[in-house]
Amino acid sequence: MVVPLPPAPRTEAVLKYLPADLEILREGDFVRCAVTGRAIALDDLRYWDVARQAPFVSATAAFGEHPRNRNG
Repeated sequence: MVVPLPPAPRTEAVLKYLPADLEILREGDFVRCAVTGRAIALDDLRYWDVARQAPFVSATAAFGEHPRNRNG
């Protein structure tokens, strides 16, 4: 049995990142990770930085362990 993939995200949302919540400033399906540039569906968004107002695709990206965060 072949299960079809869900449709790809279409519209980038604009969010305000709060300490324990998000405020939607512009409706959309996804945001882009500040480190990797990957699309993150809003339902899958778990990591963000309030001070930098930035979303992250994973804990690795959020906490500086991703290769793109390393200098040198």
